[in-house]
Amino acid sequence: MNKSFFVKSFGCSANRSDTEIMIGLLEKAGYSLTDLKEADYVLVNTCAVKQPTEDRVISTLKQISSLNKKLIIAGCLPRINFERIKKTVSNFSAILDPRSVHLIVEVMKRIDDSQDKLLIFSDEPAIKPSLPKHLLNPVTGIVQIAEGCFMACTYCCTRFARGSTYCYPDYEIVNEVDRLTKKGCKEIWITSQDNSVYNFKGTKLPQLIEKICKVDGEFFVRVGMINPLRTKMMLKDLLESYRNGKVYKFLHLPLQSASEKILELMKRGYSPKDVIKIVDAFKASFPSLTLSTDVIVGFPNEDEEDFEDTIELIRRMKPDIVNISKFGARPKTEASKLKQLPRDIIEKRCKSLVQIVREISYNKNLKWLNWAGRCLINEKGKKDGSWIGRNFAYKPIVVKSGQNLLGRFVDVEIIEARSNYLLGKIV
Repeated sequence: MNKSFFVKSFGCSANRSDTEIMIGLLEKAGYSLTDLKEADYVLVNTCAVKQPTEDRVISTLKQISSLNKKLIIAGCLPRINFERIKKTVSNFSAILDPRSVHLIVEVMKRIDDSQDKLLIFSDEPAIKPSLPKHLLNPVTGIVQIAEGCFMACTYCCTRFARGSTYCYPDYEIVNEVDRLTKKGCKEIWITSQDNSVYNFKGTKLPQLIEKICKVDGEFFVRVGMINPLRTKMMLKDLLESYRNGKVYKFLHLPLQSASEKILELMKRGYSPKDVIKIVDAFKASFPSLTLSTDVIVGFPNEDEEDFEDTIELIRRMKPDIVNISKFGARPKTEASKLKQLPRDIIEKRCKSLVQIVREISYNKNLKWLNWAGRCLINEKGKKDGSWIGRNFAYKPIVVKSGQNLLGRFVDVEIIEARSNYLLGKIV
């Protein structure tokens, strides 16, 4: 056969995992991964969680569609804004949604035999942890523990793309972790649209973490995003599971807003007090915790007092990372029907929050000066001879070395702090 393909992927860690699965399945079937110029097929795994991302995806699809190659469009965009794809990229060969990635080989074969455009949408996903996988980073293994979301947040369109929550069997997840660590992965990311909802026959997230940590080998586990709504219900057990030395002391807990009024409009199901309780409990148990959160600026009906509430809570939480999103209405969501705030107000609020967050992050990073300890090198840096590693708290540490350090544990000392990373020297 000797057919080749090129892949372009957008979006979250779950989307990256889907991309790795599709590449793995295609390679197993005899297809070879190559560059865009040489490829017979082009696979684009899309994201549409935010308008700017969707715009970038559409721009990429337009460019690729002019190359006269067989184009397969996967990911979240087909379910979220299929009409825009049809309007702007008419010459695609096939479209498949996130629950259909296991059918990629069948799709490739069918578009060879037919001129018709294929639309492949599945109600139930295959068991993704059991599927073949081509690692995009040999150090980091991404394991999806669930698909979809049961929440009904008024601003979010992801649930339209990935459906309601479907949890994968715990034994399949543990087996996948075992396979990945034997392949050489030193870091396991457990991911989904919301890890806090995981529940397979009574095994919830804390018990799943404990089972994963029992896998032999030296590796770290990064627990992905957990929603405050469910986290508060299992806080004690979750803290206990985090005590394992294999678990990065890293918490991604989205706030979105600190206004009771806005959280109700968002239908988030928790209060600012719930978030404070969780954060305080984690920081009391793990003083060096790296805290990541998300904030949406300019949600409809957000007034200055609502925004000030968010700033006040951010100052109180002192997160290391804040993923700031300017509100933008997404298709089919309840929030798209509400009166939108002027863009200049959103821009102004966003700019002020960015400055506050940068200051908090820098001051927190200053506390790591002169720290010395082990660090896992999990990425190559942007400059020659630079490497990016993570310590036990998942703090990004940049070091310099002429050697290939990827996948190695090294001892480092922190010599300088920046707002979004630390500089270290190997000792």
